Amino acid sequence: MSPLDELAALLRPAGGGLYLVSTGRAAQQAMQRSLYGTGDEAGVRAAFLRNLAAIPTARALVLGCPSDVGAGFLRGANVGPQAIRSALLAGDPQWPARAAAAGVVDIGDVFVVPQLLHDDMLSPAQLAASRRALYPNLPEETAATLPVSPLSIAERALELVFQLNPEVAPIILGGDHSNAWPVAATLARHRRDRWAIVQPDAHTDLLPERLGVKICFATWSYHANELLGRDGRLVQVGVRASRFDRGHWEQGLGVRQFWADQCRADPDGTIAAIVEHLAAREVTSIYFSNDIDGTDSQWADAAGTPEPNGLEPEFVVALIRALGRRFRLCAGDVVEVAPPLAPDGGAKTVALAVRYLRETLAWIGGPSLAPT
Repeated sequence: MSPLDELAALLRPAGGGLYLVSTGRAAQQAMQRSLYGTGDEAGVRAAFLRNLAAIPTARALVLGCPSDVGAGFLRGANVGPQAIRSALLAGDPQWPARAAAAGVVDIGDVFVVPQLLHDDMLSPAQLAASRRALYPNLPEETAATLPVSPLSIAERALELVFQLNPEVAPIILGGDHSNAWPVAATLARHRRDRWAIVQPDAHTDLLPERLGVKICFATWSYHANELLGRDGRLVQVGVRASRFDRGHWEQGLGVRQFWADQCRADPDGTIAAIVEHLAAREVTSIYFSNDIDGTDSQWADAAGTPEPNGLEPEFVVALIRALGRRFRLCAGDVVEVAPPLAPDGGAKTVALAVRYLRETLAWIGGPSLAPT
């Protein structure tokens, strides 16, 4: 198969990563038809394929990864991508045209089997059974080469994307924070500059494994930091929920952390210190991996593990802008948005996620994408 043919097999139209047959299906279809500007499923599929064909000339792409099986406490981030897209369209019905004009393409969703996480965790028999379920219309010998778990599908999809367009900036809508791993893994294979990760997060995610699982929400940063060589290019911002102090992580793993109390006490000084730290390491581009629980739970209560005493939204926005001015944003995400977990159905948190998404995209596609 060509890269585009394989992407068409691996992915689904935006919103279609959640397998729904009754409850929730009408809302899913309504969002798809609004996003793609069409009135039926055939039109949605055709528009999805046109977006895939636009990857070679895109500046950025949006990919939904509605998987929360890699999360830890409360679940609900699986509906994050659809909620973010729906709120984006409600606030700006012209968003699809605006994004397309700026070279930003929504390439749909990773299809998620809710019980799966990564193909390395599956037996040959389960891999074969899942391939029969996911790829029933492909020849068996072709299906046998394809991944079935969300993290594995996402990594393969991004690999194909970078083959088609090595300079495109992927933006992931999660899902839980394990969805950052496929981005880091593919960036490590394809970027030739000095890239870094800036990670707003209440938690460190720096375990080598959790309950025997290598890649999940609590471990992806550890393995991404290994890819970077433990050289200070993993920068964590807003940490406040950790069994160990900052020295444990910085001295043991070579990360750089700016804890939430420091950010709250001196916002401008902290942002300047983050930029200075990255510049001193000759960084040229940034993967901005934005866990919504890095933001204070007053503003981001629709999260699996909301934490108080966190970052103010204005700080996070100012950080995005400072990084965008000084470096190139080569990738981004907004993860752990779990609408069902908040009393307001996640409206406040989702609106904030949309703001963060648009601020990030504005530094890739231009100011027309910024929040108004």
